[in-house]
Amino acid sequence: MNIRKTTLTDLPAVMQIYKEAQQMMVETQNPDQWAIGYPAQATIEKDIENGLSYVCEDNGTIAAVFYFAIQPDPNYVKIDGAWKNDEPYGVVHRIARARNAKGAGAFCLKWCITQADNVRIDTHKNNTPMLKLLESLGFEYCGIIWLIDVKAERMSFQFVAPK
Repeated sequence: MNIRKTTLTDLPAVMQIYKEAQQMMVETQNPDQWAIGYPAQATIEKDIENGLSYVCEDNGTIAAVFYFAIQPDPNYVKIDGAWKNDEPYGVVHRIARARNAKGAGAFCLKWCITQADNVRIDTHKNNTPMLKLLESLGFEYCGIIWLIDVKAERMSFQFVAPK
């Protein structure tokens, strides 16, 4: 597997992965995190334009997609809890894998923590597969944040590399 920046030619495959992820969420009792239509194609196009969308390829096939940036996230300013530190951090959003791409999500998150010693991510309380994955990779629960645009609560996690 390898990680590279997403291109506009990847858009059909990327949007198919998001469609599959929405269905998987419904099947795992998490129908509310990504309502049908999220993320919008325009959002992904903007991520690509800004150089913040990445894909994971496995033998030339797109296996997963995610947003990664090393910059403050306005959603993470207020937290009911506490972040592990206030140092600069990478942030992961909109991570999804193809239905048949076992291990691709873990590969993406492992790549992210090689890019930044400090990584934050959030997820819905009912996203059991993601909660298990975050725990297995050493992300620590920090508290609840509220998404600014949709006023929804999310569980927040942080990975801090050992020094």
